[in-house]
Amino acid sequence: MKTTKPGSLQSQLITLVLGTVVAIFILIASLTWLDASHEIDEILDSHLTQAASLLVVQEANEVGENEQQIDAPILHRYAQKTLFQVFHEGKLSLRSANAPITPIQAIDQHFTAGFSTIQIGQDSWRVFATDGAENDIKVFVAEKLETRASILQAVFRSMLVPLGLALPALGIAIWWAIRRGMRPLRVLSHSLQQRKAGSLEPLATEFCNIEILPMLKALNDLFQRTNDLHKAEQRFTADAAHELRTPIAALRTQAQVAMAETDPVLQTRALQNTLAACDRASRLVDQLLTLAKLENQAQVEMHACHLSQLIKQCMTDLAPRAIHKQQQLGFDYDEAVSDEIIANEVLLLVLFRNLIDNAIRYSPPLAIINISLSINHDKLIVVIEDSGKGLDEAAIQQLGERFFRSSEQQESGSGLGWSIVRLIAQVHQLTIQVKPSENLGGLAIHIHF
Repeated sequence: MKTTKPGSLQSQLITLVLGTVVAIFILIASLTWLDASHEIDEILDSHLTQAASLLVVQEANEVGENEQQIDAPILHRYAQKTLFQVFHEGKLSLRSANAPITPIQAIDQHFTAGFSTIQIGQDSWRVFATDGAENDIKVFVAEKLETRASILQAVFRSMLVPLGLALPALGIAIWWAIRRGMRPLRVLSHSLQQRKAGSLEPLATEFCNIEILPMLKALNDLFQRTNDLHKAEQRFTADAAHELRTPIAALRTQAQVAMAETDPVLQTRALQNTLAACDRASRLVDQLLTLAKLENQAQVEMHACHLSQLIKQCMTDLAPRAIHKQQQLGFDYDEAVSDEIIANEVLLLVLFRNLIDNAIRYSPPLAIINISLSINHDKLIVVIEDSGKGLDEAAIQQLGERFFRSSEQQESGSGLGWSIVRLIAQVHQLTIQVKPSENLGGLAIHIHF
């Protein structure tokens, strides 16, 4: 597979800035050229009209006094680039030395006053024609167009040459400025390259530029999340190793007893204890996996579901255990109350299953376990209470700590159920209150949705 070499951000910035400067330079030069050309034409055309007006006045004063043709002398080196003619009654009465003796434009009925461009020999001329003081006087003043081009080129040489020489210096200045501006990124890149593989310490943000501060914060957030995930994995591994050691040891012991026992009754009992140990190990693994998923998953999918249906499903799953202990398991709720919420159905099932299972597990035989669903101030409240021994205030405060189990509890367990409940409540932004039950005397768990 062909790999594409990554482009240089610095080179792209330099090319973009220089390209923009050159494009603007060309655009301004073009607009200036057009504007200057127009202004030069206006100025020189006005000079032609002024010269023509002077000739008209002069010819008006001299008409009738001298019918001889007069050639004006050449007084300046640029005089060859201009010419004029004055005709009186169709005859040439005054002209410049470089002007032809024939009219440069028609002086008969086709005569047209104003500006025009004509060709005389190999040269193009800008001509201004006008009548004199009398209609039989025709005045022509002309200027070579190359003169205007020469003036325009001279103006632009004086303006564009210095700017053209300044462009390389400007390019060097832009390269230096961009390279200096990119220095924080190079420092950051070098710092990241020098970090060790397992280093997740946050990057320093005290002296960074405001432009790269969001990137540094995003990197630090990524390091923090990665560190949290790493710690969660380490904690999960340690928890699994710690908690699985006991059921595995029990499995080995019961298996050894079953293998060594010759009495069929005792051997069957040992095998039954082995199955019970397998069940405890399986339940512990499920709890650990659920806890790991909750800690590692940044966002869970939420859908519409009904609380009453979830509670009924959990009660159906756990009813055989309650019946085995001859416990009374009840559910009170008003069917008219809307119990639809937006939540993750699987996680809520785990939450209710843990809480109801705890009530069944740690309540004595013949105990009463009641679940109620009500609404108060537009908030749904689920209460799970039992008639068991309950817990003291110190034990209630420790609920949710990993592997915490009250010293008074005789039932087997991993001590992870409440940790899972707390995480699910955090994901769904639920409020859980644990206190003694006023109705049944045991423990009451209030869940506010």
